Amino acid sequence: MEVEGLAVEEAWTEPTGKKEDDESTEKMSAAALCVTVGSFCDPEDLPGLAHFLEHMVFLGSSKYPDENGFDVFLKKHGGSENASTDCERTVFYFDIRQQYFKAALDRWAQFFIHPLMIRDAIDREVEAIDNEYQLAKPCDTNRWELLLGSLARPGYPMRKFFWGNAETLKHKPKKSNIDIYTRLKDFWQNYYSAPYMNLVVQSKETLNTLENWVTEIFSQIPNNGLPKPSFDHLTDPFDTPEFHKLYRVVPVSNIHLLNITWALPPQERNYRVKPLRYISWLVGHEGKGSILSFLRKKLWAVALSGGNAETGFEQNSIYSIFMISITLTSEGYEHFYEVAHVVFQYMKMLQKVGPDKRIWKEIQKINDNEFSFQDQVDPITYVENICENMHLFCKQDFLTGNQLLFDYKPEVIANVLDLLCPQRANLCLLSTNNEGKCPLKERWFETQYSVEDIEQYWAAVWAFDFEINLDLHHPEENEYLATDFSLKAPDFPEVDYPVKVLNTPQGCMWYKKDNKFRKPKVYVHFHLISPQVQQSAESVVLLDIFVSILSLNLSEPAYGADTAKLEYKLVAGEHGLIIRVKGFNHKLPLLLQLVVDHLSDFSFTSGVFEMVKEELKKTYFNMLIKSEVLAKDLCHVILEHGKWPIIDKYQRLLKGISAESLSSFVKAFKSQLFVEGLAQGNLTCQEAKGFLRCVVAKLQFAPLAHPCPVQFRVVDLPNTHLLCKVKTLNKGDANSEVTVYYQAGARSLRECVLTELLVMHMEEPCFNFLRTKETLGYHVYPAYRNNSGIIGFSISVTTQATKHNSEFVDKKIEEFLLYFEEKMKLLTEDAFHAQVCSLINAKECEDTFLGGEMDRHWKEIISQQYLFDRLACEIEALKSLTKEDLIEWFQVLRGKDRRTLSIHVVGYGEQEQDSEFAAVLGVQGPLLGEHPQLMFLPPSSYMKNTAFIRHIKDFTSTLNLLPYHKILQ
Repeated sequence: MEVEGLAVEEAWTEPTGKKEDDESTEKMSAAALCVTVGSFCDPEDLPGLAHFLEHMVFLGSSKYPDENGFDVFLKKHGGSENASTDCERTVFYFDIRQQYFKAALDRWAQFFIHPLMIRDAIDREVEAIDNEYQLAKPCDTNRWELLLGSLARPGYPMRKFFWGNAETLKHKPKKSNIDIYTRLKDFWQNYYSAPYMNLVVQSKETLNTLENWVTEIFSQIPNNGLPKPSFDHLTDPFDTPEFHKLYRVVPVSNIHLLNITWALPPQERNYRVKPLRYISWLVGHEGKGSILSFLRKKLWAVALSGGNAETGFEQNSIYSIFMISITLTSEGYEHFYEVAHVVFQYMKMLQKVGPDKRIWKEIQKINDNEFSFQDQVDPITYVENICENMHLFCKQDFLTGNQLLFDYKPEVIANVLDLLCPQRANLCLLSTNNEGKCPLKERWFETQYSVEDIEQYWAAVWAFDFEINLDLHHPEENEYLATDFSLKAPDFPEVDYPVKVLNTPQGCMWYKKDNKFRKPKVYVHFHLISPQVQQSAESVVLLDIFVSILSLNLSEPAYGADTAKLEYKLVAGEHGLIIRVKGFNHKLPLLLQLVVDHLSDFSFTSGVFEMVKEELKKTYFNMLIKSEVLAKDLCHVILEHGKWPIIDKYQRLLKGISAESLSSFVKAFKSQLFVEGLAQGNLTCQEAKGFLRCVVAKLQFAPLAHPCPVQFRVVDLPNTHLLCKVKTLNKGDANSEVTVYYQAGARSLRECVLTELLVMHMEEPCFNFLRTKETLGYHVYPAYRNNSGIIGFSISVTTQATKHNSEFVDKKIEEFLLYFEEKMKLLTEDAFHAQVCSLINAKECEDTFLGGEMDRHWKEIISQQYLFDRLACEIEALKSLTKEDLIEWFQVLRGKDRRTLSIHVVGYGEQEQDSEFAAVLGVQGPLLGEHPQLMFLPPSSYMKNTAFIRHIKDFTSTLNLLPYHKILQ
């Protein structure tokens, strides 16, 4: 249907393959609106204006002027909303419980009919934009994208600074006497026009009802009569001398990465053939004959990805990017030209052989199978995808255009392949080894880089008809491709929850046949529990190395399974090895057998061992330099006794670990185990038992002499306010992470749901107080915390040291809680019951696909609590709560005996009095040398009377430990 030029797609939620009484997924309704205008339309003098407008339109409307009213309405009724700005599209979307959908639609539509865009809110929202920009700066992907855009022809829109920040949207306009408010209004009037918009709504109402609602509510969206902006006249944006060179870049992360990039004519029109998906499927293959298989054998690379994101900066109406990104080893870095040559040899092989119909049909079949048996998608995700599809595809392909291959046209594929030659490529080498060798700096993200011509020898080789490497060839036919999708007859009584069907001294197997989602899929998880793991920091590191090498050993033989949508994952858990396998049940036993065989016959070479150690160092390093990761790790290490911090693991790896110690660890690990498994889906009870018997028979391990705990004991925090304040380990990062945690202790299930409910009540006022009004940071959120059965809640803010002192933010969090305490006293029965209903609804909507149900049951098994009906128990507990219960519980948590822990990871900036310190150290780079240490900081004047932690182990050793606790009552 159309509403005055607004293209509309309605979706009626059809319950497919479910019990008649299962209405969990139908309780939520959703809508998405795509404005087919984005950052490419930013004015030259106001970079980031499209992104800024996306923020501003949601600050009230003429009909509903309350600035925060829509968010309050959604949170009250279990909903959520978000928006995003892309190069040529801006997408808005929300969801809410069905009975409030029409009222929410009316409020939401007003943002596109008559938004207020309050002048007084401009400075606050500029701060939000600037905070978002600061968070984006340390991301190497964002930095590379901005650098690549700067290589385009002058005047082309991909050269623009899409993010926006305080300089472009506040300081510079002020100096130039630009009225940002007027320009915002002009941009909205020029581009937020009905013909530019696509709308998708999904709900359980009839299509007639939805159509009537849309007509009634959205018909007032203005139509300015102007033609849509078009960039058809802009061609070959990257056909410049600057593009076809080698760029060396200093990354934030500790990586060696080679990006080989081609700029192609726009491929959106070829969506029915999907030539780039075909090519990326071959380039990204990891089986025999692939690029990565060859490079791994040379010990030059550990990972490779290739392709195109099919949207945004990588694909739009002007061009399409095709990029091959290779994670190099240290040796691979030294041979990066040879690595690039292998890639070009592979591309030449593809050009010479030409498109292969068998392979294209195989990809098509895999996509068809996945589409036919796909899991239920959350309504909000579904409508967001469809509203973008409406901009890209013909009407008959709105629902399928982004997933399926339709037409085999070898000439289309061949034309694209011919463009993927060395002479058209851009080479970008990101490495920390480039530090000090890169005199140039990108303007916005300050990325250090250098540019040079391709080395003469290789330029000459690639200019002529070089030889093809005979080790590179097409993949073989896939033995893992499923053909049997029938549902199996049961051999066990139907049950609501998993049942232990096999119990031995070596382990046990839980089983539940799926009768709810009725898909030909199976999920199998195993937890191989060993007391070896938590003995020392070294043993934790050895498990990480073991799992990394095992995954590497499996990558080539198991890749066919991966492409056939059979997935496996090996995880180094806190107390053992976790094996997860899922996918179509027809060939899944083949994959599980392959994993178990490689686990049993584990072996490694010295070269692989050294390569994996180096990569693991980089992994630990890259975790440590991210403030939010370090803050979470510190909190866990303080609270959970015996947990090894990332910094200890990194230090232990730097000291050196031998191949012999790995062999000894693996032998000891596999000698004594307790294996606990869960199988759910389209399989019989006998098959589930067979999986465990296969593991036990193949590994030949003895049972554990004593049960191994799968929890940590948690420290009992003192009745005071503690501060753990450390300096970020990335001195180029202004971002500070502030988390304030409140410990409730070992509690019952009833108090768990009270805490969840409390956090739910906090979400909107916390965001409004700390982000909207105080503009402390972009990421602001409260969270329910469960550390090994000990519950609590926390409030986190990501701020910038250039704007706020971390202790000032901590004090503002306390101010918010005082404000919230007064707000709770005024809580109405209506508001209380609305939030209870929303939380109940969320728990009733918990399992919308088999994987969600599996994850919930697996949490019970891996924690050895086995309360499989936890959701039902929590719902019953919620129904019994009163408003007075909630208020009283908050007062308990905030009483005079409250136990509070503040974690600050402090960035660099003038608000932290370290401008001189930063100047001495330089602008960019880590503080992780040969002997890395955390720098613990004392409190400043803001929190001068707060007890602070100088050394974590010394501090926690003085505290009592709470007993092991399981939340079962």
